[in-house]
Amino acid sequence: MAEKQDNNPQRSVRIGGASGFWGDSSVGAPQLVESGAIDYLVFDYLAELTMSILAGARLKKPELGYATDFVSVAMKAVLREVVARGIRVVSNAGGVNPQACAAALAALAAEQGVALKIAVVTGDDVMPLVAQLREAAEPVREMQTGAALPNQLLSANAYLGALPIKAALDAGAQVVITGRCVDSAVTLGVLMHEFGWGPADYDQLAAGSLAGHIIECGCQATGGLHTDWDSVPDWAGIGYPVVECRADGSFVCTKPAGTGGLVTPAVIAEQILYEIGDPASYILPDVVCDFTQVVLAQAGEHRVAVRGARGRAPTSTYKVSATHMEGFKTSAQLTIVGFDAVAKARRTGAAIIERTGTLLAKAGLPPFTATHIEVLGAESCYGPHARAQQTREAILRVTATHPRKEALELMAREVAPAGTSWSPGTTGAGGGRAGASPSIRQYAFLLPKSRLCPVVHIDGADIAVAQPALGATPVVQVMPAASGPVQFAAPQTTPASELREVPLVRLAWARSGDKGDISNIGVIARSPQLLPLLRAQLTEAAVAAYLAHLVRGRVTRFDVPGIHAFNFVCEQALDGGGMRSLRNDPLGKGMAQILLSMPVQVPVALLTQCSTSRHALDAA
Repeated sequence: MAEKQDNNPQRSVRIGGASGFWGDSSVGAPQLVESGAIDYLVFDYLAELTMSILAGARLKKPELGYATDFVSVAMKAVLREVVARGIRVVSNAGGVNPQACAAALAALAAEQGVALKIAVVTGDDVMPLVAQLREAAEPVREMQTGAALPNQLLSANAYLGALPIKAALDAGAQVVITGRCVDSAVTLGVLMHEFGWGPADYDQLAAGSLAGHIIECGCQATGGLHTDWDSVPDWAGIGYPVVECRADGSFVCTKPAGTGGLVTPAVIAEQILYEIGDPASYILPDVVCDFTQVVLAQAGEHRVAVRGARGRAPTSTYKVSATHMEGFKTSAQLTIVGFDAVAKARRTGAAIIERTGTLLAKAGLPPFTATHIEVLGAESCYGPHARAQQTREAILRVTATHPRKEALELMAREVAPAGTSWSPGTTGAGGGRAGASPSIRQYAFLLPKSRLCPVVHIDGADIAVAQPALGATPVVQVMPAASGPVQFAAPQTTPASELREVPLVRLAWARSGDKGDISNIGVIARSPQLLPLLRAQLTEAAVAAYLAHLVRGRVTRFDVPGIHAFNFVCEQALDGGGMRSLRNDPLGKGMAQILLSMPVQVPVALLTQCSTSRHALDAA
């Protein structure tokens, strides 16, 4: 049966993004609700790392496994106001235990004397299928490494799409709680419900997914993490993002009036490229998106208009994120003060590992499975590009993994003795002895959609949500076409005397993110005129060479001409990524900052065309 579409071109639906991860500030939900500028409040809690944490929590206490802050902090603060204003809420706070999350919210509503219609989406749990998957003729393989399915899984959850959320809202839910779904689905489900978009309205689905992608990380869409951080006012009062969406898929990004932060095309462009792979083929459960021709325009103060997303039929599989336990992990820190602080810190770290290695052997225990020493404050993450400078204060960070918890407890006991045994100026061990925790690791694989059937639970009834048949004929495209494909011109030859070497930050904005052991770095030219020059110098080989101390695998560059940008996908870049990584930056948050230090050659005349913040000027 065809969906009934909303053809009113002027009506807009306002959606506020109140949370970018589990642990985001408590100010988001109250700020958005009190602004009076939203119809829906959506929360995203489930980063890949978060699923590992929730799996560990449920392992300790079966009634846990959801983002408890959603109930005890966010909804506790706004529940009465949300109901009074008629604001509807969608959240993936259910994690690996959505029914428990809904029960906790229902108890809160009863405590506050509020009538609340809650829907729960289940069906993402793949654990009941694991035994069958092990016996299948075609074995399961990890998406990035090709590894076989681990012997014992703690959790396995498919990334569901927006259709169950739409079904829950269609059934009258005031609050929808899901388990694992793609981050953008909490927004797309709202728009499918409001505008009657069907499963074959691919361009609209891509546009709605883009709107959700932009606000899924909270203040990253309003100036948070912006390259030109010094141009972003009032960090303490920063606004949380709002998207004002229309039936044709176009939308405006903004924030509540009177709040801090910044909403400009540069800010939104950084977020568009955050944590994606091929921008022409961004695979989601409901649609495969093409963001390469998206265009951005300033439409008023702190208002950016977005259009040009394209979509095509989705794939026949879900991505499944599984977790499993692989031994234990600990990390300890010491501060080293005084002359030659870096050298003293490195020698201290090596001595701790050597001593505990000897003690392990005497105790009949195997050696550490992995160790890692970093000196924070010495630009360790920059590798060969670290500036030659002497620091008189450095933080030693020693990390190790081992199959046995007692082995890491032994190492933890040998950290504090460094304060009286070795380097002068050793301090900072007063925080107590480091503990050893289970090393919970991720395992991602593909599963045919036919193996799962999402279900909406509401008012004691169950609504099965069927996956639409693939290959349906797309509806007629109704979004205005973006400008045609950009033709890349070769940069003009400039005499060496007219060139200047500057760090990339003078010419570009950038943001990096993670997917497992992959880091992506989106690079946006500060001026369209700079794009040919950057394209000539930021080759895959050049970026791979500059990041060779961190990236062990392939670097692939994707063009995003609509926003004058590139997306670099770096494989084997995060030491395993997530909780597997022993690095201080396991999620690659600093990768873009490191790449922005890369020297590039630019004609002096072009530098005047760059809108550059003071910190970028200082970097040169």
